[in-house]
Amino acid sequence: VVEVRPGERVPVDGEVIEGDSYVDESMITGEPVPVAKTAGSPVVGGTVNQTGAFTLRATAVGGQTVLAQIIRMVEQAQGSKLPIQTLVDRVTMWFVPAVMTAALITFAIWMVFGPTPALGFALVNAVAVLIIACPCAMGLATPTSIMVGIGRGAELGVLFRKGEALQLLKDAKVVAVDKTGTLTEGRPALTDLEVRPGFERAAVLAQVAALESRSEHPIARALVAAAEAEGLVLPAVQDFESLTGLGVHARVQDASKVGTDSVGSAGVPVAVGADRYMQSLGVDVSPFAEVAQRLGGEGKSPLYVAADGQLAAIVAVSDPIKATTPAAIAALHAQGLKVAMITGDNARTAQAIARKLGIDEVVAEVLPAGKVEAVKRLQATHGALAYVGDGINDAPALAQAEVGMAIGTGTDVAIEAADVVLMSGNLQGVAKAIGLSRATIRNIHENLFWAFAYNTALIPLAAGALYPAFGILLSPMLGAGAMALSSVFVLG
Repeated sequence: VVEVRPGERVPVDGEVIEGDSYVDESMITGEPVPVAKTAGSPVVGGTVNQTGAFTLRATAVGGQTVLAQIIRMVEQAQGSKLPIQTLVDRVTMWFVPAVMTAALITFAIWMVFGPTPALGFALVNAVAVLIIACPCAMGLATPTSIMVGIGRGAELGVLFRKGEALQLLKDAKVVAVDKTGTLTEGRPALTDLEVRPGFERAAVLAQVAALESRSEHPIARALVAAAEAEGLVLPAVQDFESLTGLGVHARVQDASKVGTDSVGSAGVPVAVGADRYMQSLGVDVSPFAEVAQRLGGEGKSPLYVAADGQLAAIVAVSDPIKATTPAAIAALHAQGLKVAMITGDNARTAQAIARKLGIDEVVAEVLPAGKVEAVKRLQATHGALAYVGDGINDAPALAQAEVGMAIGTGTDVAIEAADVVLMSGNLQGVAKAIGLSRATIRNIHENLFWAFAYNTALIPLAAGALYPAFGILLSPMLGAGAMALSSVFVLG
């Protein structure tokens, strides 16, 4: 247990157990606004406490802290080779023998055609060629830009886990995003619950909350929170099973219908999920067709409840859009990119959100495997794709995309499958990462251009190309100075 006073750096990763304060996490997330911390809130070692004091329980120290892991990933990314570096290495491999050949040819020409003393002129000019053509500038052009680019990304809260992502991002033509937790806050709240005749609202909500209490999905947490807010006692649950992208089902104690007797120890089979899940169970959802259409049009996610094989209720939750999302979508459009949303959510809900945000394409009601197929279709239509997601169900799509970008507040599985991590969870980091990629690669191209232009212009000069017409020779000392200046120019 560690006590942190105002103005102190948080020494280790931990969880607040007492007190409250605001903590400056800009070194991790790139966001300048301090974050409120109360009992139960996680804190990251290295961040700066502001006005309050609190006590934390350490959860990670030393090399296991978030900051240490970030440092390791940045070092690994900075040490990796971009595809363009491989090309430069191949050119440099041929460049050195070519310079040696040019020096030998210079020596031979001056020995045969040079004035007396021919040997002196031949040696001086051959050495000048060797000195001035040092490939340092070409060797420095790429790794220097990579280190600066990745370091700048870390300052902005954009962590490149793989160096090649820094080059591949500039070629992205479309950015595909998940909805829940990426475009939205990932903290949905229950907004509607309508039950069919013969079912009681409180009983249905209690059963749904009991079932969803076994799930980690944000929507599940919203349903549990709604039941707790109404003071409902959750019945026991047996044989729970979650079907990714479809829904959940289990046997739940207590009755869902008004006037029925106790269901006994076996419990009532209860299922909660999307319309396609209900259809697979043989449950007709048409009685709620108009309600579902209205809810979807309002940007809410409708779910159906089936109890003992009968349609019992329709539930709707609304996940507020992040305040930064509209500006992030606008920034991507300003960069000339298409934006697509790929979600397992209801099509009407997805379309409503897309219209509100100005998203170009929507692929809705897809399972995790379907997200991979959707990514492939978008790649075939538009070209290189960057995918942004935060959940376990996004991991296959993150791996399929040319560049996978995970929200840092998402699951460990998604982060491990990604090439880039947005530490703050702010979607504006995508535009920053793409802009940084374009700027870095442009800088590499400029460095390589000047490195090659320098060699193309000065090697003939060092060989004595101006001597026949103007009687000018380049001293090896001046050649050494020019070579050093070319390296400084690239670094600058």
